[in-house]
Amino acid sequence: MTGPVTATAEPKRSHDRARPHLGRPDAGVETEGRLVAAGCRTVAGIDEVGRGAWAGPLTVGVAVVTGDRLGGFPPGVRDSKLLSSRQRLQFYEPIARHVLDHAIGHASAVECDSLGMVAAQRLAADRALAALDVEPDAIIVDGPRDFTGLPGAVTIVGADRLCAVVAAASILAKVTRDRLMVEAAATHPGYGFERNKGYASLEHRLAVARLGMTPIHRLSWSVAAVGEPEAQSAMKAVWAPSGAQRL
Repeated sequence: MTGPVTATAEPKRSHDRARPHLGRPDAGVETEGRLVAAGCRTVAGIDEVGRGAWAGPLTVGVAVVTGDRLGGFPPGVRDSKLLSSRQRLQFYEPIARHVLDHAIGHASAVECDSLGMVAAQRLAADRALAALDVEPDAIIVDGPRDFTGLPGAVTIVGADRLCAVVAAASILAKVTRDRLMVEAAATHPGYGFERNKGYASLEHRLAVARLGMTPIHRLSWSVAAVGEPEAQSAMKAVWAPSGAQRL
């Protein structure tokens, strides 16, 4: 990798945006373009998902582009949190085909417990970067803190909204982790992992109160299960025939 490259996120101008999709602006390529103009041949975007989940891995996705691939992202690519599950699935293959390289790294629930979230995030990032076939000259990291520890890293708060290559990484990571949690639902039935993906939904809280923890739960976390009286009230609300909260 090259030495540190300084770049700042600037408000995107209208000509830097793809056509608006579903009423929201697409992630742009302004930062990636500045890095390429500064001499970086390959630019990576990196993002994590699953940091706030009760169960399942912490997952980091990384995507790499070159200057000639900046203009070819599928219309509508943006932060994975702004997309539905169906939209993320629709974007997954086009993104994987478009970028020069991409990879995913995980830190297990056990590693999150034993190392702490900061070190676990760094471990997952290391694994993702090690799985790449190319070494990026610069890395755009989503958030205020560089969790790669590598030269050429650029930290930008909201990079998953501003930078297409980071948005792409977030989509790849989210789809991959969601698939793992759907598989985990078959191994650990009753928790609704196929729906809540390990996050603290009411269904998940009720299951923890009823079934206890699984090996993929982060045991060092304070998991606020629903107590018995509250569970009975919550179950009535969930399964009421009308005007009810649906899981």
